[in-house]
Amino acid sequence: MQLTFLGTSASEGFPNVFCGCENCKAAWVAGGPSLRKRSSALINNDLLIDLGPDLMAAAQIHQVPLDRIAYCLQTHEHDDHLDPSHFLSRSAYSGVHTAPQLAYYASSAAIAKIERALQSGGPAASPADRIAAEQQLNLRIQQIEPGQRFTVGPYHVTSIAAAHIPQAMLFLIERDQHCLFYATDTGPLSEEAWQMLNAHGGPIDLVVLDHTFGFKQRSQGHLNAEQFQEQIARMREHKLLADHVRIFAHHLGHHSHPVHDQLASYAAAHGYEIAYDGLQVQVGG
Repeated sequence: MQLTFLGTSASEGFPNVFCGCENCKAAWVAGGPSLRKRSSALINNDLLIDLGPDLMAAAQIHQVPLDRIAYCLQTHEHDDHLDPSHFLSRSAYSGVHTAPQLAYYASSAAIAKIERALQSGGPAASPADRIAAEQQLNLRIQQIEPGQRFTVGPYHVTSIAAAHIPQAMLFLIERDQHCLFYATDTGPLSEEAWQMLNAHGGPIDLVVLDHTFGFKQRSQGHLNAEQFQEQIARMREHKLLADHVRIFAHHLGHHSHPVHDQLASYAAAHGYEIAYDGLQVQVGG
């Protein structure tokens, strides 16, 4: 599997274009990997994680066409992870006639948000009837919740409860004997989540983990650097990680992090890496 990071910031973007803090000023000057869009990711060329609001710009900037997306896993319904207008953008309404049907996996809360948005969309509004709406939008919606194991095309997925908002999910994604743990947004994992990870066992080849609050205070709904390292240490203690595992910090807040090069130096000294927009990584490679 190949993972492409299409966005690696927390909800405000990095730099936050409305902000004049020292971190944002430094990011403007540094450019490159220090410029971060809101979080989403692509596996191979057919599985998307989160229909985020910056998805269109990310695909254009990093030259990653999304015309072969057949599956999408939605972590949760927050605005920085879910923009329902993308359903119209990939439909016949917007002149798209070649995209495959999208199998979309999301919580009941995320689905309810999508239905509200599409039904209030003026002339582009989707029909109130779910079946008619799915046909019009070239879409098949599958409701999921934390604690499930299911098949998504060639992928095997386990949904795990995030410590964020009700129904928010983390995903273990497996294919060809390789495993990715995509874990944002979340605070310290619950004991129930650890039980699911232990039941799954290892080895996990690639970990993408929340690092929202960086060098700021500890949190319950996200992680700072210290909490991030504690979660990784527990994964090692439970023997969940492959010997060759790569670990990436993700979902970075402008309020809590320096520019990329400084942050990458800190992470390297503590045994992990910093994700950046456009980065492509082989899972298990």
